[in-house]
Amino acid sequence: MKDLTRYRNIGIFAHVDAGKTTTTERILKLTGKIHKIGEVHEGAATTDFMEQEQERGITIQSAATSCFWNDHQLNIIDTPGHVDFTIEVYRSLKVLDGGIGVFCGSGGVEPQSETNWRYANDSKVARVIYVNKLDRTGADFYRVVKQVEKVLGAKPLVMVLPIGVEDQFTGVVDLLTRKAWIWDDSGDPMNYTIKEVPADMADQVETYREQLIELAVEQDDDVMEQYLEGEEPDLDTIKRCIRKGTREMVFFPTYCGSSFKNKGVQLVLDAVVDYLPNPMEVKPQPEIDLEGNETGTFAIVDPEKPLRALAFKIMDDRYGALTFTRLYSGTLSKGDTVLNTATGKTERISRLVEMHANSREEIESAQAGDIIAIVGMKNVQTGHTLCDPKQPATLEPMVFPDPVISIAVKPKTKGGDEKMGTALSKMVQEDPSFRVMTDEESGETILQGMGELHLDIKVDILKRTHGVEVEVGKPQVAYRESITKRLEDSYTHKKQSGGSGQYGKIDYIIEPGEPGTGYEFESKVVGGAVPREYWGAVEKGFESSIDRGVLAGFPCVDLKFTLVGGGFHPVDSSALAFEIAARAAYRQSVPKAGPQLLEPIMNVDVFTPDDYMGDVIGDLNRRRGMIKSQETGAVGARIKADVPLSEMFGYIGDLRTIPLVGVSSLCPSPTMRLAPAMWRRK
Repeated sequence: MKDLTRYRNIGIFAHVDAGKTTTTERILKLTGKIHKIGEVHEGAATTDFMEQEQERGITIQSAATSCFWNDHQLNIIDTPGHVDFTIEVYRSLKVLDGGIGVFCGSGGVEPQSETNWRYANDSKVARVIYVNKLDRTGADFYRVVKQVEKVLGAKPLVMVLPIGVEDQFTGVVDLLTRKAWIWDDSGDPMNYTIKEVPADMADQVETYREQLIELAVEQDDDVMEQYLEGEEPDLDTIKRCIRKGTREMVFFPTYCGSSFKNKGVQLVLDAVVDYLPNPMEVKPQPEIDLEGNETGTFAIVDPEKPLRALAFKIMDDRYGALTFTRLYSGTLSKGDTVLNTATGKTERISRLVEMHANSREEIESAQAGDIIAIVGMKNVQTGHTLCDPKQPATLEPMVFPDPVISIAVKPKTKGGDEKMGTALSKMVQEDPSFRVMTDEESGETILQGMGELHLDIKVDILKRTHGVEVEVGKPQVAYRESITKRLEDSYTHKKQSGGSGQYGKIDYIIEPGEPGTGYEFESKVVGGAVPREYWGAVEKGFESSIDRGVLAGFPCVDLKFTLVGGGFHPVDSSALAFEIAARAAYRQSVPKAGPQLLEPIMNVDVFTPDDYMGDVIGDLNRRRGMIKSQETGAVGARIKADVPLSEMFGYIGDLRTIPLVGVSSLCPSPTMRLAPAMWRRK
């Protein structure tokens, strides 16, 4: 059995272009997993193995790899930073025990940083912070630390201080040991020397070191008492306190460096080993029943316990379907039979592999704490639980956001429909945020996704990977409908055409619900006016109608339907009659309840030189945007606004037509994120 105390399952996440993949590449080099560093801008990074990733210089799908540092096994997942691929971050954090939050030294806490941080909080993932790119013009470690406190509401525990700034950045001071790590300009991460603290930093180092120790000792009452009496704890005791505070997310150890220049990454690796939890130190996953209720039992991380594993990612490659799986308890070996609790079917495990980006290594078995891939699973989807057939249980499933944008596609060649259908079926399995539907009226195939880039990549994958060229229609926004007025109404359904008839009368109230509630149904019937056995039919009829609104056919949300009375016939009433009555009641009352169209709103963040701030604000106003804030920094201005998604198509390309905006090295492409559940009356 492997020693689980020497396992670290970690993810690297951040805003786009903060340096996640470059940091991963340096970690693989330092741990001996690779011998030549591949650069993102050259399309040679190990974990960016898709053609689209190499061409665009961005990460599109999360990639898993394993390596060793100080006799500890690190299972690492490199995640995308672009908002369109947030789902990859979410499902990776779901199965990880710890993480490295990477922030750009000049960009600071950016929009997607906030989203990913919130996901990590929701998943209760302990983290260390790494402020990268301190060699860039405008980089400021201390400003980023303040932003982490202010924007994220987190407590950074500063562990190192930078030596020099921007192009003078040469290394860091380790506050615990009071030693300076200085790298030369050769670019070799191993070419460093450990020296005494520079004289001009001595006072600053002591100030920050005192703050560090004061925060750390608060995690242990006995240690704090000794410290207050003037006795400084030894290094091992301080590390133990930091580890406790990190695991409980009281604070987040904060480091800095420049991954591209190979400076500072070793200390981050040491922090992963020293402070992030092993699989047995994380709160066990709760088990739930088929109705989604917690059973009070947990998947204890123990190889001796019954098998509990979560499939968190499906990937199709030339060798067949790969099911990325996190084992929470038990062991899994080739030849075992496992139960998929979502389908109720069993499958035999034919091959297990340990992944290193797109290469793989065959293994005979895996145990609790491992992240592996299973080859050839047929009926498993993202979020399904695999377990021991003799002791079944289900783990908490994943919940994915609804798409916000859609396009119509059709094959360019005759007879390509079947090939396209097969390809899209595989792509939907891989990506739960990608949906495919057929428009009943036009017969068109509609692709739905999280943004323009998301769908652009899917069309590219159709062409390159599956050999299907398609014609693409204009993007469409996924609007919603709602109501604005409270209405009391009544509807009677009766039909008599020989034989037994149909009769159902309902009195009801339809009213706007709280934003984000979707749809609510309540029955306040008293005295048996509508028998209890028909309440479910009324609810079913009304719920089946809200998928199509009365204004433009978009789903209707945020409304409440209350059944207050009605009538029935002892012979002619039936569940079907009351279901039909509810459907007709929806069509009768919603048009009278002040229906309105809702549109999704984007939370837009633009970084621009000061000289062009007026042009950018004017452009956002023309797009019906509402400016929320303007912040002027050392190298430019940041503008935050809420803008309707329908006005944002092609925005980045249009923004670059404004002279110099978004094209200099100091002002990367503007960044956008969707604020979930933000819908505004159109």
